[in-house]
Parts: sequence; structure tokens; C-alpha cells
Amino acid sequence: MVNKFLLENFIKDAIIEDLNNGDLTTDHLISDRHISSARMTAKASGVVSGFFVAEKVFKMIDEEITFHPLVKEGALVGPGDDILELHGRTKSILKGERLALNFMQRLSGISTLANRLSTLVKDYDVRIADTRKTTPNLRFLEKAAVKIGGCHNHRFNLSDAVMIKDNHIIAAGGITLAVEKIRENISHTTKIEVEVQDLEMLKEALKVKADIIMLDNMSCETMKEAVKINNGQSILEASGGINEETIVSVAQTGVDVISVGALTHSYQSLDISLNIN
Repeated sequence: MVNKFLLENFIKDAIIEDLNNGDLTTDHLISDRHISSARMTAKASGVVSGFFVAEKVFKMIDEEITFHPLVKEGALVGPGDDILELHGRTKSILKGERLALNFMQRLSGISTLANRLSTLVKDYDVRIADTRKTTPNLRFLEKAAVKIGGCHNHRFNLSDAVMIKDNHIIAAGGITLAVEKIRENISHTTKIEVEVQDLEMLKEALKVKADIIMLDNMSCETMKEAVKINNGQSILEASGGINEETIVSVAQTGVDVISVGALTHSYQSLDISLNIN
């Protein structure tokens, strides 16, 4: 699902940040021989994700902890549902508790929102995609949570694909000049996406054969017209402030992709607790 080496280094840094020189409370209160079982429990309805991160947290702190999910990654749960069992040294469970919960709650929040959005447009031939509006250094996890929730990933970073946005167009002297210059310098395997704000810009982007055209902050009526003009030539992506209230109307325009920054910047963490039995 994610690069295991990247995940290990990331979790190692997170553990160092939290434990630093140890756990002053746990280290002076709990015996090394004390063994416990514990459970994670959902306190609200949502889609659970992040087991793969939580397990790495606990195993990196203590490889002898047993980690047993009670539901599958991406499962829909309700308040009071137990989602995970742990067994091992009490000290190790306590040391990993907050870090594991932080990841599980945030990633589950993203997956829950992704599930709601994908469910809203399930009757339409459209993909819901995330954006680069992610938490720095957490992008690889947040984008994994988007997929677990049923949506799709846009580019991961600036080197994944060409995206010529409004400021690029201004600086380059127009869409045609921008695309022609880019095409001279990139591999034939690289996609080119162009952001447009009106139908004239759309027509210019089509003329230079952009692979993907982003319809930025257009009304639904304008997007419907854009779909007609495009007539299947390029992939059309709708973007700009799209949310749960507007996403169905956007899907009805016939666009191919709807990108939603809110997936990774405006989600609500899922409330999850961990209790020792």
C-alpha cells in the first residue's frame, strides 16, 4: 500500500518525537513484567483506516506485542464497535497508545469523508480524486487513506505529471506557448494537464492536445458546455471548492474526474479510544 522503507523511517521519527528520552510516567510506574490486553473502540460512525500504521508503531516499540484487527481496513463501523485487540507488555502498549491513535483517527477521518463522497456519486461515471493540499510529510499516508475510503489519487508530487496552472500560463505567455515548450522538454510518457477558467481557454487547450484539462471554478452550466465541446478528446477534471453539497451536481455535468482538496484538508478525525482490559 505504501513504501515500507518510507513508512519505517517516518514512524521512527514520530516515536522519537513522542518518547524522546522515555516515558516519565510509564517507566516509573509500570513493571517490565506487567502484561495487559487492550482494545481500540470506535466512538463514532465511520470508515476505519490506518491499521498498517498503528501496527508499525507498536511493533517498532515492542516487536513482541500481538496486534489483531477485528475488522478489515476500510470497514464501516459504528459507535461502540471494537476494531482492534492488543496483547503484550503494558509499558509498550501505553507508550504507543497516543501515537497509534493519532494516526488511526486522522486517517480514518479521511477515509470516512472519501467514502461519503464516493457514495454520493456512485451512480455516475466519474472519479473523485484528492489534491496536493496535504499535511507536509504526511501525504503518502493521507493519500493511502483516500484510496481506502474509495476515492482516487491525483499526482503525488510535482514530478509525477505536468500541470500548467494559471500562473504558469501567465508567465509563459499563454497556453499554446506553455504546452509547446513543455512538450519539447519532457518524455513522451508524461501526461500534460492544463488549467482553464473559461471555454475559450478550453478550446485553446484542446487545440494543443492537452491530455487532461482542469475546469477551474466553473459553473455547472459552463462545465456541461465544456463536456460538449470536448466530445471525449481530453480527460476533463472539475476543480474548485467542490464539497458534499455540490458534488452530485458536478458529477451530472459529465466530467471525468472531480478533484476535492477537502479530502485531505477539511476532514474530521474519527473518534477512537484505546482501553486496557
